[in-house]
Amino acid sequence: MNDKLDKLKTWTHQLDDVMHEIVREAAICDVKLLDPGVIEAVLQNNDSVCGHQNPKAFKKLRNMLMLGFIMRGKAYEKLGAIEADELIAAIREKLRKRMDHKLGGESRSI
Repeated sequence: MNDKLDKLKTWTHQLDDVMHEIVREAAICDVKLLDPGVIEAVLQNNDSVCGHQNPKAFKKLRNMLMLGFIMRGKAYEKLGAIEADELIAAIREKLRKRMDHKLGGESRSI
């Protein structure tokens, strides 16, 4: 049981760091990540979704999004689907509250 708790703490910290950086870079570029189709546009390297042009921040946002999706997949493998979904939802909600709706509409997945 202690091993599972340690894994959960490690994943919480790592996912929280990545998601925090995604939100930070999105704020710099004024990207409404939670609006429909925006995450896909960023992943396709389409910077037309930026309210402010900042190529360096946009590149980092794109890279962090890709890393986030990779980490989500690994969390499913290591923690299981239910635990990973709960963990990701909790982090997402914390970030949503912190950003006060600056990320756009309803969340699909960050």
